[in-house]
Amino acid sequence: MQHPAEALDVQRELNKLEEMILDSPRLPFSGRTLVDEEHILDQVDLIRLSLPAAFHEAEEMVRRKDELLSQAEHYAQERIDQAERQAAQILDEIGIIQQAEQEARQIRQRVQQECEAAQTHTMAEIERMHRQAQQELEEMRRLAISECHDIQHEADVYADRVLKSMEQQLGEMMRVIRNGRQQLQPEPPPSRREQREDGTTTNPGRPTPPAVHTQTQTRMPERIKG
Repeated sequence: MQHPAEALDVQRELNKLEEMILDSPRLPFSGRTLVDEEHILDQVDLIRLSLPAAFHEAEEMVRRKDELLSQAEHYAQERIDQAERQAAQILDEIGIIQQAEQEARQIRQRVQQECEAAQTHTMAEIERMHRQAQQELEEMRRLAISECHDIQHEADVYADRVLKSMEQQLGEMMRVIRNGRQQLQPEPPPSRREQREDGTTTNPGRPTPPAVHTQTQTRMPERIKG
């Protein structure tokens, strides 16, 4: 039977495991929680240490096995001694002595069989409880690892989505920067035949008349749209 303190320890460790999961950061829009796999597995190990009341019962049965065997042997020895005392009292009656010896042998054999059967049953029960507890612990470990892998996958997908959005934003910013730089570039040099403000043209083969109050218009860069 499981001791109340053991049950309390198991419940406390399970509550700690639940708090670790609930206090872990949640992934937006995914409904999942990002947990620390190492801490989760450590907590599972703590539960493994405090969980198996069956292990305590099995250990108790193992400890009691020697006691039961000792009691059985003591009981058998008492019966044998009793039979031998009875046989000693009737040494003169050979038939009774033989019957007592046969009874003693039967008692010894029967007690030995009972002890062997009890030992076999005890060991089989211990092995069964051990396998059951081991299977339960392995299932808990498998589920915990699977949950951690699922959460890690969701985290990777979320990170990729965020990086893709940042890449698009950076691409848009680079496009705006390139447009702004192009607008800041100086105008191309004038052609060989340049139109003057007074309507005359300049020919490289002829002298250019002096310019009268020619004003150079500077092109202001357009405002860069954000």
